Amino acid sequence: MSAIDTVLAGARAALTRVAPSADLLNDPKTLIVDIRPAHNRLANGEIPGAAVIERIVLEWRLDPHGSHRIDGFDEDTRVVVMCNEGYSSSLAARDLQAVGLRNATDLVGGYRAWQEAGLPTQPGGSTPVT
Repeated sequence: MSAIDTVLAGARAALTRVAPSADLLNDPKTLIVDIRPAHNRLANGEIPGAAVIERIVLEWRLDPHGSHRIDGFDEDTRVVVMCNEGYSSSLAARDLQAVGLRNATDLVGGYRAWQEAGLPTQPGGSTPVT
């Protein structure tokens, strides 16, 4: 097993990962966060209503008590982080738990799994939160 496989397994052990489901779109206590780079979002689309926050500023925008946080969530919100395939999102969700989002998790299979499940998408191009 490689070092990153060990790190990934450790991160996932602390998460209650969620499968792609339309129910995520209708849950007022869930915030879907898309951390994919712009070129992925433009090429493949986005999940309607997902907050686009690039990985480089993720912890600052989602620290529940930070001065640079976005509106619309608190420390009890289930934050579902999504990347392209569900690997980087596991590490990001682990880091969000470390800044106080105890219900942070990630989307199993990422955006690709969401698409394959035939769930709602929209054209990409949303401006990320900076």
